[in-house]
Amino acid sequence: MPGTRRALAAASAPAALSAQLSLFDVDPPAGSKAVLPVPVPAPAAPGGPAAPAPARPGPHVHPQAQRAIVLGLGHHVGYALRRARRRSIGFSVGTEGLTVSAPRWVGIADIEAALREKAPWILRKLQEQRERGQRIAAARVDWRDGTTLPFLGQTLTLVLDPQVTGAQLQGADAAAPGALPLRLHLGLPQGAEPAQIRDMVQAWLQRQARRVFEERCALYAPRLGVRMKRLSLSSAATRWGSASADGSVRLNWRLVHFGLPVIDYVVAHELAHLREMNHSPAFWDVVRTALPGFEEARGVLRAEVLPVFD
Repeated sequence: MPGTRRALAAASAPAALSAQLSLFDVDPPAGSKAVLPVPVPAPAAPGGPAAPAPARPGPHVHPQAQRAIVLGLGHHVGYALRRARRRSIGFSVGTEGLTVSAPRWVGIADIEAALREKAPWILRKLQEQRERGQRIAAARVDWRDGTTLPFLGQTLTLVLDPQVTGAQLQGADAAAPGALPLRLHLGLPQGAEPAQIRDMVQAWLQRQARRVFEERCALYAPRLGVRMKRLSLSSAATRWGSASADGSVRLNWRLVHFGLPVIDYVVAHELAHLREMNHSPAFWDVVRTALPGFEEARGVLRAEVLPVFD
């Protein structure tokens, strides 16, 4: 149908982590953060050292939490409760925490009974999201001479070099697997501001992304029997790519951090939408004809944490 558009979704992270992308939908950032009591250490025994407090997990609190419950062995979980027109209770665990959607007629006792029944799954997903948040926080870029970034699945070292003009890649061929090291010489003084370094690197990465995407689209379009009429770069916080029935394809420039197998998966995914504007079994069969074993690349795309630029 003309105007139909399909997209490979990714999740927007909280405001401090907005540069991150994944394949899972989560709720948008919320306002103030609720706080639950945290167990305190046991008091000191008379005449002796303080008795060690039993190890207890820290609280998992959604910023919009209205209610709290203890799940498993002392896991304090603050959750956002939303009443919706639905027939069953639904759970969603995102980067902000646990959201519960329930029909208006379901009582709190029934909701909490359902939470306890699903406690192992909920706690596992909350821990996964917490660990991912820690990895994202550690991925914030320190914009200076010697900083490293992933580029086409390899390590790119930034070198502030006022003797060059613009940004120049030096080292081994970036397209050759295992070709290290790669150095990006930037025509900036050692005292350059972090924002200057970031802007020059980002502009260079975007130019490289367009070059690589054009090459990969030219390779896969004939394999899929489709014609791409227009390619554009995206900076979306929630999409790896999208395709329209008119032959337009948009790809997120941040894909340039990944190796070619992951880029090829997203390229094949979006080009396949030019034949199947859905995610039906027929669509995945189309992807598989061009890229057998694409599941491995999809797994990397789902798990990887991108460098945080801001």
